[in-house]
Formats: sequence, structure tokens, C-alpha cells
Amino acid sequence: MTFDQLEAKMRASLSQFTGLGAKVKFDFGADGALFLDATKVPTVSRDPVDVNTTLKISLSDFVKLSEGKLSPTLAFTFGKLKVQGDMGVALKLAGMLDD
Repeated sequence: MTFDQLEAKMRASLSQFTGLGAKVKFDFGADGALFLDATKVPTVSRDPVDVNTTLKISLSDFVKLSEGKLSPTLAFTFGKLKVQGDMGVALKLAGMLDD
């Protein structure tokens, strides 16, 4: 899956982030970054915003995570997912991705 395809997939499933109440940066390294603003009605953008939490993960691992092929807990435990900022937001987001 390309970065553009992932962005389109996230836009199509924004409702899963309703209630997160935070702003999150998904940092895919050289592949780019997406910014989720779920403080009200969830939106996703490539435009930088101040965030509560940054998740650093490779694009391929995030695709596996979003498809349920990689557990957020295992990704974090094995260093495939790094969290900066509010860990509570990351845990809440992990629960939303597990659903």
C-alpha cells in the first residue's frame, strides 16, 4: 500500500476515531506523515498541526496494524511502534484500531 492509498483509507474510516479527543501525528519516516485531528469531527491531513501524541512506525507495519495483522501492543513491545507525548492517547487509539 502506498502513502496515498493509506491516506485515502484513513479518510474513508475517520468515524472510527470519533471520541478520541486528541491530535495525533503518524510519522512514517521517509514515506511522510499524516495528522489526525479527532478533537471534534475527525479529519486527516498532511499539513502539520500541534499534536498530543506522535506515533513513529513504518508504513508497512502501520498497514499490518490497520489490517489487524499486527497487534499495537506487540508493535510497541518489539520497537516497531514508538510513542512520543501522551501515552493515554496512544492507548485509546490502540483500542480503536483493535476494534
